[in-house]
Amino acid sequence: MPINIEKIIISGDMMCDIGQVLHSMICYYAGDARRINHFLKVYGFAKSIGENEGLTAPEQSILEIAAVTHDIGIKNSEIKYNSSAGSYQEIEGPPEARIMLEALGFNAPLIDRVCWLIAHHHTYGNMTERDHIILVEADFIVNAYEDSMSSAAIQSMQKNVFRTVTGKKYLELLYAQR
Repeated sequence: MPINIEKIIISGDMMCDIGQVLHSMICYYAGDARRINHFLKVYGFAKSIGENEGLTAPEQSILEIAAVTHDIGIKNSEIKYNSSAGSYQEIEGPPEARIMLEALGFNAPLIDRVCWLIAHHHTYGNMTERDHIILVEADFIVNAYEDSMSSAAIQSMQKNVFRTVTGKKYLELLYAQR
């Protein structure tokens, strides 16, 4: 989905806004420390990769909000499908994120982009936008550890999916001894 991210107007102070999103997601997943820790780690990697790759302020803001909310669909996926599979997350996540982000006062173009990213964060083909690429990389970096992925699986993802210099470097630094 080619977009002009520069045309998305970011309202307010993003430090405040991202804090509100973090707070909302922690409340949303209250009692589920594993899920909360997961999105906090993905947020940290996405923030660092985005900054080191030179994203513009609007791109960075969208990326950070998407990183925090990327797994918001898991709750409904587990209820409806008894599964947290990525394909179900991509279906169930955008409506929940839209409700949360509208309640927090974000504008429609930003919400649309974040929802699109959530709907594609397990879709690795045809990645062309930097925010999408970095979100996928950050999520994989965390999942590789949390799921105890094999060296072969990590190397395959690095070769076939990772595109940023920073994401590739983090993968090497984290999993070099495997």
